[in-house]
Amino acid sequence: MWDPFVRCHMARSSTVVVAGSGFGGLSSACYLADAGFDVTVLEKNSELGGRASVLEADGFRFDMGPSWYLMPDVFERFFGHFGREPSDFYELEPLDPHYRVFFKDGDRVDITADRAEMRTLFESYETGAGEALDSYLETSEEHYEISMDQFIYTDRPRLRDWIDLDVMRAAPIGLKLLGTMDGYVSNYFDHPKLQQIMQYTLVFLGGAPHNTPAIYNMMSHVDFNLGVYYPEDGLSSVVNACVELGETLGVEYVTDAEVTEIINRRDGFTVESNAGDFDVEFVVSNADYAHTEQELLPEHERQYDEAYWNSRTYSPSAFLLYLGVEGDVEPLEHHTLVLPTDWDRHFEQIFEDPAWPEDPAYYLCVPSKTDDDVAPEGHSNLFALVPIAPGLDDTDAVRTWYRDIVLDDIAAHTGVDLRDRIVFEEQFSVTEFTERYNSMNGTALGLAHTLRQTALFRPPHRSKSCPGLYFTGSYTTPGIGVPMCLVSGEHTATALIDDTA
Repeated sequence: MWDPFVRCHMARSSTVVVAGSGFGGLSSACYLADAGFDVTVLEKNSELGGRASVLEADGFRFDMGPSWYLMPDVFERFFGHFGREPSDFYELEPLDPHYRVFFKDGDRVDITADRAEMRTLFESYETGAGEALDSYLETSEEHYEISMDQFIYTDRPRLRDWIDLDVMRAAPIGLKLLGTMDGYVSNYFDHPKLQQIMQYTLVFLGGAPHNTPAIYNMMSHVDFNLGVYYPEDGLSSVVNACVELGETLGVEYVTDAEVTEIINRRDGFTVESNAGDFDVEFVVSNADYAHTEQELLPEHERQYDEAYWNSRTYSPSAFLLYLGVEGDVEPLEHHTLVLPTDWDRHFEQIFEDPAWPEDPAYYLCVPSKTDDDVAPEGHSNLFALVPIAPGLDDTDAVRTWYRDIVLDDIAAHTGVDLRDRIVFEEQFSVTEFTERYNSMNGTALGLAHTLRQTALFRPPHRSKSCPGLYFTGSYTTPGIGVPMCLVSGEHTATALIDDTA
C-alpha cells in the first residue's frame, strides 16, 4: 500500500529525466514522482511503452512486444503502493487453456488451471509423472515465494548485501539451484515433452535450458498456479495505466524525444534530445544499457568498455510476422506454442552456433480469440514469433526466405494454412530491434539470465562512474520481463531516493 514515509524522503523538489518509457522507466517515474521529484520521461518513439508498443493498421491492432500477462501479484503490488489496483485501470480475463502446444510429431496438449487434469496429462506420458508434477510445483511455489521476498523485491546490489540472516536461511535452497534448468527438470521428468513443457518459460527469460540457473524453476509456479491472463485491450492497457498513474503524480511525458547525449555538469546533467535540452539534477536511463554507456556518455564516465558488452550473453532476438487474416484460425488458441520434439538444435543456433533455425520452435499469439476489437469482423489477428540469435544478418532476401519457412511450418504442424488468406502483414526482426530501440545486437529482451548474469552479476542500478546517473530495466536486477521491469523501476527509484535522503 501507499507509504506516506516515502514522500517525506525529499525535503525539496529535485528534477529527474527518465530516458525511455519501457516498464522500468514508467515504474521509476511513478515511484520518484510519488517521493516528491519533478520527473520528465523522454521517449525516442512516437508512443509510450518501449517494446510494449502497438501496431494499428487496416482495422487490426497488435501488441508488438510482450503479450503474456503473468505474475498478477506483481502488478497488484505495484499499483497497491499508490493506493490503487489494476482493476482501476483495466479488466483481466483468465485464459483457459493457458496455452496450447503443438508438437511437430502430431501430438497436441492443452495446459490448464485444472491440476487433476494436468496430473492425468503428465501421467499419460510417463508413469509417476502426475505425482512428480505435484512435487515439482510444490517446490516451485516455495522457491517462488522465497525468491520474490529475498531476491526480487529485496535489492542486493553489493556483495555485503548477501551477508544477511535471511539469505543464509535461503542458502541451502540456493546452493541446490546453482545447476541448470535442464538438469533440474530431468530429476523429476524423463519424457522429453514433459521436460519441454516445464522449460518453455525460459524463453521469457531470454535463456535456454542448458544455460539458465535452476532457481528459475519458480516460473512453473507462475505458469501453472498463478494463471495466465489477458488484460482488456492487450498489454497496451497496462502501459496506459502506468502513464495515467504517473500523470496523477505529476509526471510529464515527451514523445519523439530521442536522447542523443548525457552531459555531466557540476550541478547536474544536461540531457540533449530531439525535443530539446533538459537541465536536471539526476538521470535515470531506461534505454538499452549498452547503448547508454557506449553512445550517450563520454568514455571516462562509462562503467564498462566495448569488450565487456561484446562478451555478454544476450537474450534472443526474434523474427516476427504480424498478420491480419481472413476467417478463423482454429485450432490455434490465444497462446500457442509449436515445438519440435527435439529443440536442442534450435537453442544451439541461438547461443552456440548462430544461424537461422532450421527446425524452429515458435510462438503464435491470436488475441482475436479473446478480444473482438483487435480485428475486423470475419478476420483474425495473429502474430508469429521465432526466437533467433541476436546479431543475425536479416536482409530482405533472408526474411522473405524465412517467412515462407515459418508459414509452411505453421500449415504443416497446426493444420492452419494462412498463406492465401493474409490481408495485412508486417515484419519485425533484428534490424527493427536495433533501429527502433537502440538494442544491442538487436536483442529482443536484454541480457540473458545465465548464472554469470544473475543477481549481483547484472549491471547495477547506480552508475559507478557517473554519480547521479541511474539505470533501470531488463539489463538490471531483477531482470527480464514486464513484472521484473516494474520491480526494477522500484529498485532504481529507491536507490536514488536513498542517495538523496
